[in-house]
Amino acid sequence: MFVHGFRGDHHGLETIAAHLPGYRILIPDLPGFGASAPLADGSDIGGFAHWLRSFVAEHAPDAPVLGHSFGSIVVAAAARSGLQTPGIILVNPIGAPALQGPKKVMSLAALAYYRIAAALPEAAGESLLSAPPIVRTMSIAMAKTRSREARRWIHDQHDRYFSEFADRASLLDTFGVSIGFDVSQFAPDIEQPVLLIAADRDDITPIAKQHRLRTVFPDAQLTVLHDVGHLVHYERPAEAASAIRRWIRARAL
Repeated sequence: MFVHGFRGDHHGLETIAAHLPGYRILIPDLPGFGASAPLADGSDIGGFAHWLRSFVAEHAPDAPVLGHSFGSIVVAAAARSGLQTPGIILVNPIGAPALQGPKKVMSLAALAYYRIAAALPEAAGESLLSAPPIVRTMSIAMAKTRSREARRWIHDQHDRYFSEFADRASLLDTFGVSIGFDVSQFAPDIEQPVLLIAADRDDITPIAKQHRLRTVFPDAQLTVLHDVGHLVHYERPAEAASAIRRWIRARAL
């Protein structure tokens, strides 16, 4: 069971799934993204955790659960509140508070952007959120690969799917969740074994924070991929899949 990140949908994690032949993998769109409607009672961490627990119980009971980026927060919150899974995999986990440290100003600036977009008239707000220059700037900043072909493909993926959200209000609420919580808040209470797949050039959670995050879990293993940033699923899906396969086999999950 795979859970994608903020402003993505199921397409982003298909890259890792493609490198795991023989496994049945479900990748639903998070509430409020892709083809999924927003949470009925508002987009808060409790709602996302409840949604994931219910989805897994119905469609993937006792399957390992993977979360990427914002999805790592959702998976961690669900695990602390009773998610039935034998193991957890977090790719590019959000391992430190976004509103503390050197990323605070950037996070607050992004929050202002989403608030402005939500406050504008509908057409203007939608245009601001999906403006090609903004989407492309984000994509350029996160892509670390030196391959021009790979960068073109990454930019195309973001152009296609980065603006597939249900509405501005739920998007703003979800962004608030994404910067208001991080995996470390839930980690001490997660009993299942955890695999962390981190990147040494991740601009969102520095690698030193990922090493510290590993120690907060009762049972966690850290795999570090080198010369890649927050887009492990686009730039290093085969390596991520290999780490997942080894860990699942070692744990007999």
